[in-house]
Amino acid sequence: MVEEALAVVVLPADGNWFSIYERVTFTNMKKWPLLLLTFLLLIFPSCKDEEKKETEKPAVDILTEIPFPGGKNTALPHLYTGKERTLLSWVETINDSTSKLKFSFFDNGQWSQPSEVLSGSNWFVNWADYPMVTENNGHLLAHYLKKSAPATFAYDIHLRLRQHDGQKWLAQNELHTDGTPTEHGFVTALPYQTDSFFLTWLDGRETAKDNDDKEQEGHQHHEGNMTLRSAIVSANGEMSEPTLLDPKTCSCCQTTAAMTENGPVVLYRDRSDEEVRDIVITRRINGEWTEPKPIFDDNWKIHGCPVNGPKVAALDNHLVVAWYTAANEKPEVKLSFSQNNGEDFDMPIKVSGLQPLGRVDVVLLDEENAVVSWMETSNDKTFIKAMRVNRNGKKSAAMTIAALDASRKTGFPQMTLIENQLVFAWTSLYEGSTILKTGKVAVAVFDILD
Repeated sequence: MVEEALAVVVLPADGNWFSIYERVTFTNMKKWPLLLLTFLLLIFPSCKDEEKKETEKPAVDILTEIPFPGGKNTALPHLYTGKERTLLSWVETINDSTSKLKFSFFDNGQWSQPSEVLSGSNWFVNWADYPMVTENNGHLLAHYLKKSAPATFAYDIHLRLRQHDGQKWLAQNELHTDGTPTEHGFVTALPYQTDSFFLTWLDGRETAKDNDDKEQEGHQHHEGNMTLRSAIVSANGEMSEPTLLDPKTCSCCQTTAAMTENGPVVLYRDRSDEEVRDIVITRRINGEWTEPKPIFDDNWKIHGCPVNGPKVAALDNHLVVAWYTAANEKPEVKLSFSQNNGEDFDMPIKVSGLQPLGRVDVVLLDEENAVVSWMETSNDKTFIKAMRVNRNGKKSAAMTIAALDASRKTGFPQMTLIENQLVFAWTSLYEGSTILKTGKVAVAVFDILD
């Protein structure tokens, strides 16, 4: 009887390892020297190649760090750039029980020493729904979310105002007056006219009503529909023009808004009776709000909120919108331009790679050029990516801004345009805690490719 043995040789090829199986008999052992020689010839050059790859210089880091003055246990950044200056707001957590809303101005290339708006132990602070500070001609408006009942998603939107000539924050009533222990959040605030603010938010007052329409994915106790509403708040806290913009929306995707020559436009993730959740726009024209209209029919049907809202930027009546979709189980980040105040949008331009997570932001450089940012996973690592896109479809290479964790703790990275620089802010995980990081990239880095 002739005995057999199985020889396995593992060889690297172009960085990928594979196996060659050679079945030989002990009566044919003379093949072993030849097999061993083949193995040595193949593997040694490959090892040299691997060594060469490891010693190659890393790619040039395009990000210049801007030291953040807030310290540890900071998270949930929000960047806002007005006519004269930029501010960064964030949340600092003390002993996992007390939250502080703080902010800093960007002056002479660095952040000012942090200022505190207020603190509390009964806030609702969420990775996707969190406090922010906005400015209009020196007037500051801050909002935060305060628990209204023991239920997880029972919280109200509270406001604080600081007028341009004062240092004291004035307490205001809730942004809404329905009095229901339901969800109110995902606020977008913009300067409006000389000294007022336009606000839009998701309002869950209708979810307290009984019907059979129950949201899923963490909102299983919602009955009735999530709504989209808006209002105007003056610098002295007066509320006006409360408006229902949409009676049924997705329940936990961020809203976004921009101010055009004709007035505000609001974009958000809608929700049809068939559970299609695409991005829609409503516009204020001559004092009236238009019927919500999809900017593009992705036809993403999903039984639950994806917690991934759009972002819009405006210049006069020119708009650009970035958003995430996973229609047909194909995740993508897309971008679309409008030249007529959002009445019509161009065909979307895909910007992401194979494994985008969304969490987008966007700025307009001029009427036909934008920079979009998003989170994306590659080779088990997650990065903030950014790309310059022209309305005609030309794009720069997708630039890596920073590496970060893919978990919810990193929240939603922020981006804003300051003259010829793009400033980024994001949450980093370090030694078991969170800490904000900020940095800048020159716009000139993003060259458009043919």
